[in-house]
Amino acid sequence: MAIRRAQALLSISKFKTSFVLGSYTRFLRFSSSSSQHSTQFQNVGFIGLGNMGSRMVNNLVKAGFNVTVHDINRDVMKMFTEMGVSARETPYEVAQDSQVVITMLPSSSHVMDVYTGTNGLLHGDNAIRPALLIDSSTIDPQTTRKISLAVSHCNLKDKRDNWEKPVMLDAPVSGGVLAAEAATLTFMVGGPKDAYLAARPILESMGRTSIYCGGSGNGSAAKICNNLAMAVSMLGTSEALALGQSLGLSATTLTDVLNTSSGRCWSSDKYNPVPGVMEGVPSSRDYDGGFASKLMAKDLNLAAASAEEVGHKSALISKAQEIYKKMCEDGHETKDFSCVFRHFYNGKDEI
Repeated sequence: MAIRRAQALLSISKFKTSFVLGSYTRFLRFSSSSSQHSTQFQNVGFIGLGNMGSRMVNNLVKAGFNVTVHDINRDVMKMFTEMGVSARETPYEVAQDSQVVITMLPSSSHVMDVYTGTNGLLHGDNAIRPALLIDSSTIDPQTTRKISLAVSHCNLKDKRDNWEKPVMLDAPVSGGVLAAEAATLTFMVGGPKDAYLAARPILESMGRTSIYCGGSGNGSAAKICNNLAMAVSMLGTSEALALGQSLGLSATTLTDVLNTSSGRCWSSDKYNPVPGVMEGVPSSRDYDGGFASKLMAKDLNLAAASAEEVGHKSALISKAQEIYKKMCEDGHETKDFSCVFRHFYNGKDEI
């Protein structure tokens, strides 16, 4: 049974990325022309209809794909069925209707369960219907590589001209809910490049940019590194702005200095953490919406685990972890991560 085989493979705690990449090169025989992939897939399954996933599904439907969805929340599934979108009770049932399945889930354990759990995507007799499996969740690269290895040991129920085996891509996103709504997400993609080229028309229906990052797990690694930089940048910007206030500077004046000097960054000129300085960002609405502090804490935990896995010194990860853990413990876990300015550094609103 595929499920037993997958679970046996997933018990492997460590293996080299080069082994996974090598396994793909033995299994895949694709045309190198991306134009040949433009209409290759029409039936797309989507699992995980939260704030991000629901908006991504809307854009897939707008782009003309035949979409089948699943979520543990029956109310949100009902919302989609009332819109004319097909829904199924299990991930396995979604797979039976789909050439491609996309997952957008909260954590590594959720992704593992959807792939290898009872009625998961890999459930059955070692033959699955989807040719392409795309995980857009933010999870650790080690889990991604274990699951992709399990996928590579499955066969396709329906052979396609250029596909000999099912393939998994890790394709986490950046941009948040607003970008998911507007179909302007950035996808960071790991896996075989030809599979990435085949997936691009699907990704482009949900995002503005997709960047190929290399082999399996590299998309997940890129997302973790990006969010680490984002956390450290926000902490540094918030600390500087709060210190400036204590020294007699207005946040608006110091922001102008930062944004025309070497201190300029996304946290200062696009996502300013000081209430009253910038419109249309979470700090302008009491830090509601945006990227929750608990999600930043989760991503920093992933970064710390990945750094430990490869023996990398990570002093800033540890400090950022400590701060965002405290933010959550103090009751701010649902507020946008930029609220560190107010709740950790005791910064003041700009009047």
